Amino acid sequence: MPSSSESPPLERVVVFDLDDTLYLERDYVVSGLTAAGDWARARLGLDRLGPMMRERFETGARQRIFDDSLAALGQPATPALVARLLAVYRQHRPRIALAPDAARYLDRRSAGTAVAIVTDGFIDAQRRKLRALDLFRRGVRQAVCTDRWGREAWKPSRRAFNHLEAAFGLDSGRFTYVADNPSKDFVAPRQLGWQTVRIVRAGGLHAEVRAASAADEADRVIESLDSLD
Repeated sequence: MPSSSESPPLERVVVFDLDDTLYLERDYVVSGLTAAGDWARARLGLDRLGPMMRERFETGARQRIFDDSLAALGQPATPALVARLLAVYRQHRPRIALAPDAARYLDRRSAGTAVAIVTDGFIDAQRRKLRALDLFRRGVRQAVCTDRWGREAWKPSRRAFNHLEAAFGLDSGRFTYVADNPSKDFVAPRQLGWQTVRIVRAGGLHAEVRAASAADEADRVIESLDSLD
């Protein structure tokens, strides 16, 4: 009989996406644009760049925010300058916080449930998000940034999911993946026999995305992690 000091047996693994699953991605975008704007103000004297970039994002722009904002201010959007702004954006210290329901889930999960992360995106930026959210202190056992293996390992690749199955040593039926984007998130885990849950957050950047086919959609759709078993 195990002693009371031993950890309970591992029964299941709940794996989360990061952006728009555990926190709102728009908060990261605003944080990054603010950091890039602060750099441009200090180095180039462009006081209006930060507010202009944030306004463009909030009104729906998702591409060429640096280029078009610089052009609107009469500043040549040279490749070197755009690359520098992008580097500041990706390497800044994010001002982000866990969604309240995400914090509640991490606090209330059962002792037999392990928590892990699978997230796409440029690895430096994703690691900074993980640190800003303090996820390891909150009990996350593993966080897999798919970019560690290169862009070809981003979802819908199976590589990160296979990695976690091997790491935890459980049957695929004991894994659940919770994410927000049906265009890529659920293909691989469903093929492997995982349970899948889509969270549709108010304000999420992919909240209006529809699955291309039934095979791309999650098994369940929720609006809050308070609904997650």
